[in-house]
Amino acid sequence: MKILKLFQKFWPVLIIGVVWFIFASPYFLKGLAPFPSKYLVTFFAPWSASYGMPLKNNAMPDVITQIYPWKRLTIDTWRQGQIPLWNPYSFAGTQHAGNYQTAVFSPFNLLFFLTSEIDAWSLLVLLQPLLAGIFMYIFLRSLERSEAACVVGSTAFMFCGFLVVWMAYATLGYAALWLPLILFAIHRQFVKPSWWHLLLVSVGLALSFLSGHFQISLYVSGLVLCYIFAKTIATKQWRVGGMLLLFFAFGIGLSVPQFTLTFNAFEQSVRSTNFMKGEVIPWQYLITLLAPDFFGNPVTRNDWFGHYAEWAGYIGVVPLFLALYAIIRKKAFQVLFFAIAGIATLALALPTPLNDLIYALKIPVLGTSGASRIIVLFSFCLATLASFGFDAFLSDRENGRRKWLTGLAMGAFLVVALLWASVLLGSWLTGENKTIAMRNLLLPTAILVITIVLTQAGFSRKKYIRLIVVGALVGLVAFDMLRFASKWMPFDPKGFVYPKQKLLEYLNPKQIGYYRVFGNIGNEVGTMFGVPLIEGYDAMYQGRYGEFIGTAADGTIKSPQRSVVLIDRQGRYTEDALQLLGVRYVVHRISDGQNVWAFPFWKYPHYRSSYRDEHFEVLENTQAYLRTFLASSYILAASDQEVIDRLWSTDFFRKTTLVLEQEPEIKPAEGEGTSAISKYSPTEVIIEVKTSAPKLLFLSDTYEKGWKVTVDGKITPLYRADYAFRAVGVPTGEHIVRFFYDPPGFGISLLLAGISMMALVVGSVKKIYEDRHL
Repeated sequence: MKILKLFQKFWPVLIIGVVWFIFASPYFLKGLAPFPSKYLVTFFAPWSASYGMPLKNNAMPDVITQIYPWKRLTIDTWRQGQIPLWNPYSFAGTQHAGNYQTAVFSPFNLLFFLTSEIDAWSLLVLLQPLLAGIFMYIFLRSLERSEAACVVGSTAFMFCGFLVVWMAYATLGYAALWLPLILFAIHRQFVKPSWWHLLLVSVGLALSFLSGHFQISLYVSGLVLCYIFAKTIATKQWRVGGMLLLFFAFGIGLSVPQFTLTFNAFEQSVRSTNFMKGEVIPWQYLITLLAPDFFGNPVTRNDWFGHYAEWAGYIGVVPLFLALYAIIRKKAFQVLFFAIAGIATLALALPTPLNDLIYALKIPVLGTSGASRIIVLFSFCLATLASFGFDAFLSDRENGRRKWLTGLAMGAFLVVALLWASVLLGSWLTGENKTIAMRNLLLPTAILVITIVLTQAGFSRKKYIRLIVVGALVGLVAFDMLRFASKWMPFDPKGFVYPKQKLLEYLNPKQIGYYRVFGNIGNEVGTMFGVPLIEGYDAMYQGRYGEFIGTAADGTIKSPQRSVVLIDRQGRYTEDALQLLGVRYVVHRISDGQNVWAFPFWKYPHYRSSYRDEHFEVLENTQAYLRTFLASSYILAASDQEVIDRLWSTDFFRKTTLVLEQEPEIKPAEGEGTSAISKYSPTEVIIEVKTSAPKLLFLSDTYEKGWKVTVDGKITPLYRADYAFRAVGVPTGEHIVRFFYDPPGFGISLLLAGISMMALVVGSVKKIYEDRHL
C-alpha cells in the first residue's frame, strides 16, 4: 500500500526517469560511452591507419577534435592548482578559458574529480536530458498543468531536436536546460514571493552562462527577461518585477569572469570581424517539424538537403499536435506568451527581415553565429504549449466540446494529405530523394493518425477507455522521442576513446622537449596528449596568428580562415615558418607518399628520420630554432606587410635579428649568451638567461595582450616580434625572465563575481536565520 501511494505521488517523475534510463541504458547496461569513439579511430589520424569499422554517426567531429580534448586540458590544469586560462598546444598558444565552449568554470567539471575521465564524460552527457526533463516538469507543474500533461511536455523538451543533436557536446544542452527552472522561480515569485525563488534565478542564470555556449545562454536570458517583463505588466506587481531584475543582475555578476575572458578573446579573434549572413532555416525545412528525417539523416548516410544538426527543431508529432491545439483553444496568459515567443523565435531562425536587420547591425555573437540555433527556444515554447494542449483536450472531453479538436484533426489531415500529394505527384522530388522522403514520412503520418484516433476515442464515456487514451498518448510521445534520440546518439566502446598508439608514445614530452610538432594531425592529438602544434581548429583563435601562418604560402597577408589555421604544405615560406616556430618534428603518414597534402620534407636535406613504424614516420628538422633564443639586433617595420616582407626576405637572419613594431628600451648588441626554459606551464614560462651583452629574448609563443613579463621580478615591456610572437629586452648578466598570463580585467571581474556571490550567501544565511529564529 505504501509503495502504491508513493507511485501515485511520484509516477510522473518515475516515467521521466524510466524514459531517460532506456535512452541511457547502453551506458549503464552495456558499458558503452556516449562518445563517437568508432568515428574517432576510423577517421582521425593516427588511429585511422590502424583501425577501420562501421560507425553510427559521423556528424559530430567537433566532439573529437575540440570539446573532449579541451575538457582534458581544463581538468588537468585545475588539478595543477591553476585556472585553465591558456592552451599552449594549439596555434602556438591560444586563449583557453576565453573560448566559451571550454566551460572551465562549470560546476559539472567536478564530475571528473569523482570518477574516471570517460565515465565523468558519459555522465556529463547523459545528465542533460534527465535534468532538462525534471526541470521542465517542475516548471509545468508550477503552471498547474496535470501530471500527464507535464510528462508530455517534459519528454518533448528533454529529447527535442536541438538537445538531441547537440547532446554529445555537453555544452549547448547545459546552456539551455536551466531555462525551465529559471522560469519556474520567476512564476513562483509572482505567486508567493520568496528569497529562494530569487536565489534560483541568479544561480540558474549563472549556471547557464557558465555551461559553455554564450549564444544559447544569451537566447535563454532574453526569454527570461521577456517573461519577467510580461508577468510584471500582466500582474502589475512592480516590486516583484524589480527584485527579479536585480537578481537577474546578480546572475550576470556571477558570470562576469567568463564574460571578461571571452570578450578579450573575441576582440582579438578572427570572429570579431567575421560577420555572416546565413545559417538560417529554409522555409521548406519546416516539414521536419512533422517528419525530422524527411530530407534524410546523417546517421543513415542519406541526408541530401540542409544541416541536420543546426536546424533540428523536432519535438514529436503528438506534442506538435497538442501545441497547435493549445494555440487555437486556450487564451490564458501563459499560452499567449509562449505562442508569441514561439512565433518570434521561429521568425529569427528563418530567412526573414529580422535576420537581415541583425546582420546589418553587425551585432556580436548574434551576427557571427548560426541564427538557426534559436530554434531551441521555439522547441521549448512548443513543448510548454503541448502541456496546455493536453489539458485542453482533457477539459474538452469532460465537457463534451469536440468541435475544436475535430477541426484541428481535419486541418492536420488535410496538411499531411497535401504533403503526400506533393511528394507523390510533384516534380520537386525525384529519384532517391523522393524515396527517402516517402519512407521517412510514413512513421510520422502513422503517429499523427494514431494521435487523432486516440484523441477522438478519448471522448468515450467509459472511464477505462479514457485512462487508456491518456496512457497511450504519453506512451506514444515517449516512443517517438526515444526513437528519435536513440537513432542519433552514438554509444561506442570505451576502449576506442583515444586509445594508445606507438606514434603517440614516441611524441612524449621527454622526447620532444620544448620543440613543436607538425603534420596532418589535429587537436585530437595536440591538446589531448600535450603535443604542441602550430595549427588548430577553433572559432576563437587569434586572427593575427592566422594571418602570419597564411603568409607562409606566398608572403602576402590575407584574411584568415573562419575557424581553421592550416599552413600551406607547399608554401614558398613554409619551411622558414616551421624553423621560426621551433617545429623540430614532422609527422608523415607513409601512405601519403609525396602527394600535395604532405609536407615535402624530402626537398630539405636537414630532415632526418627519427622514428618509423608500419604507418608513420617522424622526421627531425635539425635546423629548427629553439622555442626561445637571444637576438643581437632588430629592425623596425611601419606596417604589417613590411613586417612580413622583412621577415621572409632571403637576406634576413631570423635567428639573430627580430622585426619589431616599436623601439625597445634596451638596445641589443653583439655578444655571447644563452637562454633556457626552466619551467613551462600553460600560464607561466620561466627562462634563465645568461648574456655578455644586452639582448632581445625571443619566445615563439603567440603574443597576446594578457601576457606580461618580468625580468628579475621587475615588470618589463613586452614587445610583439616577428608579427605575432613575444620578445623582451634583457640587460647584460644572469637573469630570470618570467612570462605570465594575466588577462585584462580578469582580477576586477573576479572581485565583481565575489561581491555578487557574497550578497547571495549573506542573504541566504540571513533568510535561514530568520526562518529558524523569528
